[in-house]
Amino acid sequence: MKIIRAEHLGMCFGVRDAIELALKQAEAQPLTILGELVHNETVLASLQERGIRLEHDPATVTTPAVMITAHGVSERMMKRVRGRGLNITEATCPLVHFAHRAVSKLVEEGYHPVIVGKRDHVEVRGLTEDLKEFDVVLTEADVSSLGERPRFGIAAPTTQPIERVRLLVNLVRARFRRSEVRFLDTVCQPTKQRQA
Repeated sequence: MKIIRAEHLGMCFGVRDAIELALKQAEAQPLTILGELVHNETVLASLQERGIRLEHDPATVTTPAVMITAHGVSERMMKRVRGRGLNITEATCPLVHFAHRAVSKLVEEGYHPVIVGKRDHVEVRGLTEDLKEFDVVLTEADVSSLGERPRFGIAAPTTQPIERVRLLVNLVRARFRRSEVRFLDTVCQPTKQRQA
């Protein structure tokens, strides 16, 4: 049997850097990570064994320091964290920041934002919590339920499978032929490499 090892595997640089930063910060003072730093139970357990707490609500943080995960959060959530007076470590991946800026740009330019992803995924929440109106689509049925708009601006969380994103963008274009549909590719290169 021949085993072929993928060229790109393991955690992306954003998550890897966030883990290293969390370990360093936890040496200096007690630390709570707001949310899950990574979707990996073994890594999360290892962090907790080192005394790092995991919480999902800033109101429940009892340590003097809190870390924002690589997935990022909305500005609304950041205000809640700042309001607690905690020492904040920002570990949001720069590619996630790019996705946030892309969605903001679409809205500023008058596009109705459509995010390809799971509505309850942490990165999708971060992308949408500051928006007045938006849609989230993951399936063809979701696209079918979209209302008519003159302009759609489509983006995705950085970790969404690019084939799914392209399929749904094409479905929106096919369904709304009279609408302007703009797609900003916010799926990060490390994700694309790992999905290839």
